[in-house]
Amino acid sequence: MLIRYGYDFTLFCAQETPVVTMVSARPELSGNMARPEVHTRSPDVAEEIYTDSFGNICRRFTAPAGLIRLQGEGFMHHSGELDPVTPDAQEHLVSDLPDEALMYLLSSRYCEVDKLSQVAWDLFGHLPPGWSKVQAICDYVHGHIRFNYGDARNTRTAYDAWQEGRGVCRDFAHLAITLCRAMNIPARYVNGQLGDFGIPYTTDPMDYAAWMQVYLGGAWHTFDPRNNKRRIGRIVIAYGRDAVDVPMITSFGQHELRSFRVITDDVTDSDGAASGMSQEAAQ
Repeated sequence: MLIRYGYDFTLFCAQETPVVTMVSARPELSGNMARPEVHTRSPDVAEEIYTDSFGNICRRFTAPAGLIRLQGEGFMHHSGELDPVTPDAQEHLVSDLPDEALMYLLSSRYCEVDKLSQVAWDLFGHLPPGWSKVQAICDYVHGHIRFNYGDARNTRTAYDAWQEGRGVCRDFAHLAITLCRAMNIPARYVNGQLGDFGIPYTTDPMDYAAWMQVYLGGAWHTFDPRNNKRRIGRIVIAYGRDAVDVPMITSFGQHELRSFRVITDDVTDSDGAASGMSQEAAQ
């Protein structure tokens, strides 16, 4: 299948404001792109591109005073298959983990391992190690938190989500990540685009999604405690320790988000879709 993905945001800044956005697909997905992504700004201000310490692509520019429209889109080939499952993937002893995985065992801004360590061991300490334990954590989080867009709060931590029993996809991810880390299983936060492929159609506007990747059997594997089911067509934008590492927009000064649209469509049968990509992105 061919997935069209992108965004269309309008920001208002009262004065010139430095901005960093994280809206490009991860570099390792470049081989699946039908053609390079297109990103535009109106007014057209110069930007610089760099990768952060996690390898995420960041776009840096100075927004002028007033309104600025940010648009981008790309086309990604995807197998159309559901998220892979590797039930025999086993946990590693901490002493056997690669150096780069160790940071994903530690507490971070939204994932307070110290506060939930005993909870994790009480709930999951008796379970056999490996894939099934991580799935048990996802099952628990999926049942413990009530999803509601109206319950979004950017200061809610994993511990808060566990106490309150409500939240949005980032809260599901933060709580599951924290419980995994408490069990000495490396887990990292993923921000990406996930269309409604292979599931009943909804009229809800498209948004970015949060899930997690867990290190088992020498590789990183996708788990999604919010949906708690295998899905089709995930496009990873960025990953890090938690949401603080993968902000969609960071402004060094105040900004208002005046409009927000996320695009994730299956255009496999739309022969003209790819050819119109640069025209729409430049509007």
